[in-house]
Amino acid sequence: MTDTKPALGSWVGRERVTTDIIAADRLARLAATLDRGDPDPKPGDPLPPCWHWMFFYESTPLAGVGPDGHPARGGFLPPIDKPRRMWAGSRIRFIDPPRVGEAVQRLSRIASVTEKEGKSGQLVFVTVVHEISTSRGLAISEEQDLVYRDLPAKGAPTPPALSAPSNAIWRRTINPSPVLLFRYSALTYNSHRIHYDLKYCQDIEGYPGLIVHGPLTATLLIDLVRRERPDARVESLDFKGVSPLFDTAPFIVAGRQHEDGKGASLWAEGANGALAMTGDVGFS
Repeated sequence: MTDTKPALGSWVGRERVTTDIIAADRLARLAATLDRGDPDPKPGDPLPPCWHWMFFYESTPLAGVGPDGHPARGGFLPPIDKPRRMWAGSRIRFIDPPRVGEAVQRLSRIASVTEKEGKSGQLVFVTVVHEISTSRGLAISEEQDLVYRDLPAKGAPTPPALSAPSNAIWRRTINPSPVLLFRYSALTYNSHRIHYDLKYCQDIEGYPGLIVHGPLTATLLIDLVRRERPDARVESLDFKGVSPLFDTAPFIVAGRQHEDGKGASLWAEGANGALAMTGDVGFS
């Protein structure tokens, strides 16, 4: 493999600023997609945790889109020559959530680019820091981890799955239908083909079905907390993807409150009890 470290390292520190407005119609559409039954949002209502992923669209022309449906690499994100790109996890702090009708600004910065050797080959990790602000100051901070990897060799064995915890107090079954995945892709302006193009998933990336978005799974974990502890204010969420979820079977979002009552352990459970995502939420 060609040594790309000098080129990739030059992306560290690169910044981009985008702006948006917290629009009530987007919140109403996500609430409907999650079957929440919320009243229509009104000016001044706070943005629910993890719903910031619906904003700050990257409006890339079709001519600038890569073969996987993402914007072609080499713009803000470094030009990593590996076909699989996944959102591996985030560490988020909800400081002073934006409100419906407010103007918001997001400063994004490439914090690190690192190469590692994994069991399935070489991996490249990119950490992006996002700081979302309103006129009142910093609203949300997030460290987001992206991982790039090669396609598995034909006939390569699937790594053994980890088992999900068995001590859940909260549980909810999710049907990851193509309609749900399409709606979330549309709401977040995510054109990554692994979420809607079954032929691409199976023939090019070797997956058995459409992949559930990592941020959708994280949003459903937080949504579980909001259903079970509607009185709690979510202050933080750290989550990590463990294995992909597909539209081929229902999955479970689950969790249990910490003994001190100031947070909860969360997880997503796929087919046969396989652990798909872990999360830890802090609230007051």
